[in-house]
Amino acid sequence: MSNIRMVAAYARVSSDQQAKSGTIESQIAALKERIAADDEPIVDEMLFVDAGVSGATLILPQLERLRDCAAQGLMDRLYVLSPDRLSRKYAHQVLLMEELSACGVEVVFLNHAVGTSPEEELLLQMQGMISEYERAKIMERNRRGKLHGAKRGSINVLSTAPYGYRYIRKQDGMPAQYVIDLGQAATVRKIFHWIGGERMSIGEVVRRLDEAGIET
Repeated sequence: MSNIRMVAAYARVSSDQQAKSGTIESQIAALKERIAADDEPIVDEMLFVDAGVSGATLILPQLERLRDCAAQGLMDRLYVLSPDRLSRKYAHQVLLMEELSACGVEVVFLNHAVGTSPEEELLLQMQGMISEYERAKIMERNRRGKLHGAKRGSINVLSTAPYGYRYIRKQDGMPAQYVIDLGQAATVRKIFHWIGGERMSIGEVVRRLDEAGIET
């Protein structure tokens, strides 16, 4: 019987900006460096990476695949940078740790030593709660900031210009603004007439737009 352990690693960053700035690459490099230092082998198929996704939910593509592999007994040890990379929510961290433990998976955090004493468990719980608190605080600040901006008429609170408009960046002291896109505006008028005037179904409208070669 083989004594070689099956090793896996999980990395996650919570925004596209972080993913593009190289944060995920540095996280993966740190994981691989620790795995090599422990003289453990790892194959690419056992490197699970969720880039640019929120840790507020457990429904993440690579995390789901990782949990399936653990349930199938395909891993013995899992390397993660820190508990909040598994999830921002403390309750989710506990759920995952219990699930992985039940599958016989040893979890190694690079920035936190997992122990079995009450003090060590309490520290892990406190770190999870602090991470969840920090995330909630940031989200609330962003929400109130966007609400305040919207009340002042700022359009920066929206992610993209709605169909029929173009976004014009702030320049020469003038605030950012939307201007009507005449081509798209004509399409909007057609759709309004087809549905409001001719009582056409959505499916028929889509068919006409496709036939005219108009992008959705």
